[in-house]
Amino acid sequence: MDPVTLTTDRLVLRAVGPQDTGSVHTAAQDPDIQRWTTIPSPYLPEHARAFTEQQVPDGWARGTEFTFGVFLRSGEGAELAGVIGLMARSAGVAEIGFWAVKEHRGHGYITEAVLAACRWAFTHASIDRVEWRAEVGNQASRAVAERAGFTLEGTLRSALDNKGVRRDCWVGSLLPSDLGLPSTAPYLPARG
Repeated sequence: MDPVTLTTDRLVLRAVGPQDTGSVHTAAQDPDIQRWTTIPSPYLPEHARAFTEQQVPDGWARGTEFTFGVFLRSGEGAELAGVIGLMARSAGVAEIGFWAVKEHRGHGYITEAVLAACRWAFTHASIDRVEWRAEVGNQASRAVAERAGFTLEGTLRSALDNKGVRRDCWVGSLLPSDLGLPSTAPYLPARG
């Protein structure tokens, strides 16, 4: 699949590429991004290059990982505000991950981008369930997921590996119907 570009009122979501390597590297120096995500720590220039020049284009080409840089539309124009990835996990299911550049937190950019990316996944990538997972205690990630309409489904014990340490994580989901969209496959929810 070829990378796509999505726009919202305030944002442009597009695949990050070699021109974004420096911005990705700089943003990933934030201790909070290194703490709460599974990126390497320390995050070196070669990690950013591998991400923007190999991982992102390869994921799009294989249709297994759809990574978007989140860029502001106003002000500096192409300023990186964050990154969102949708990783295919099984037929019709993708897991979402995201981080925000420190200077752009608290403005709702990532929530706006998550909704745009999920709408695209539901309508163009045959996804019927987007799962969100975050280590227990990552309140910022949980707040984004909740504002985007994810349903918190519980806590999974020892379900997340972050830099060689097993950790408990929260899990939630977003379905097409949560956004008023049809599913590509029938869904029969459990009875209450």
